[in-house]
Amino acid sequence: MTEQKSLSLLAGVRILAFTQFLLGPAACQYLADMGADVIKVEPPGRGAWERSWAGADLFINGVSAFFLLANRNLRSVTLNLKSARGVEAARKLAETADVIIENYRPGVMDRLGLGYEKVRGLNPRVIYASGSGYGSDGPYSQLPGQDLLIQAISGLGANTGTESGGPTVSPAAIVDQHSASLLAMGILGALVHRERTGEGQRVELIMMNAALDIQTEPVVYHLNGAKLRRPRTPVADTFHSVPYGFYATADGYLAISMAPISAISEVLGRPAALKPYEDPAIAYTRRDEIREALDPYFRKRTTAEWLELLRAHDIWCAPVNSLEETFDDVAVKHIAPVLEFDHPRAGLVRVLKHPVRYSSGEATLRRLPPDAGEHTTEVLTELGYTAEQIEEMRTASEI
Repeated sequence: MTEQKSLSLLAGVRILAFTQFLLGPAACQYLADMGADVIKVEPPGRGAWERSWAGADLFINGVSAFFLLANRNLRSVTLNLKSARGVEAARKLAETADVIIENYRPGVMDRLGLGYEKVRGLNPRVIYASGSGYGSDGPYSQLPGQDLLIQAISGLGANTGTESGGPTVSPAAIVDQHSASLLAMGILGALVHRERTGEGQRVELIMMNAALDIQTEPVVYHLNGAKLRRPRTPVADTFHSVPYGFYATADGYLAISMAPISAISEVLGRPAALKPYEDPAIAYTRRDEIREALDPYFRKRTTAEWLELLRAHDIWCAPVNSLEETFDDVAVKHIAPVLEFDHPRAGLVRVLKHPVRYSSGEATLRRLPPDAGEHTTEVLTELGYTAEQIEEMRTASEI
């Protein structure tokens, strides 16, 4: 395989990031991977919040895995935004930025003197991108825009699980991650528009919109009259017909996608117990009943046996893998999604690569996830600050 040059789609684009948690940092990392110069502004001392928290309490030699997964290829500057000189430095950075990304609660950037109107006055061509839970105004604007809470409010939670078991929580922060993708997409669109017209603009991502967007299929069914409900048995969701879903086998679980009951019945030798359910017209309305009829058959063979048998009959199916099995899967190994790097404190770290491929280059690791303020001197020097001024600000805890 020919070695690709480092991706430079966004080379020359400077992004100033006032970001925290996952939404903002993940959006920044997508853009940094594409070659943008992303400067993350953090408070002096402790740095950004995500440095002090990690899911599963996973700190790799004291370094947060949560921070490491979404902050590569950027530079870190510490500025005390409660001090006059800290804000002044942030404004100077804003004057040089093509894009500003922030995902603080609505109103915070305005109170710091770094809101859209102020920044646009300094830099009319700026693209000012904000991410929040519920938008910049409205009754929920000051509530926390957190993934689980928005899963709950948006209906995403209630559209999972069973009648008896209740709703279930998504096993991944899907609202955060989808929001980050949409925010990055909006910024890219605004950059293209500015290239054509010279106009900057504001881009706003509302996580509630992202949560609804990721539910487009059931939401549209609901809006157009479908009566969706959680099933009694553990079929896949509120809107698919059986046999769509996961089934317990003799040694694990099997996924079966869109196949008629008649095709499944044929594989099973057309048992009399399934004959009443072969009419496709009842595959949705009687899905709990059909599911209960199917379950015992799948428990009689191993997952591997079912895969061989069902695929021989062109029935869409797959093993339900654990994460360990996922990364042992030949298809996953083929796409090679894991990026490994040596961190000066954490040691060997494994994260996911940039998820898109480009013919013009590869999204390589140009910068390790930085220590808090690692690039403060470098960036302030680029702004024209002298070594004496930088040392004075450091002594005063302004950087």
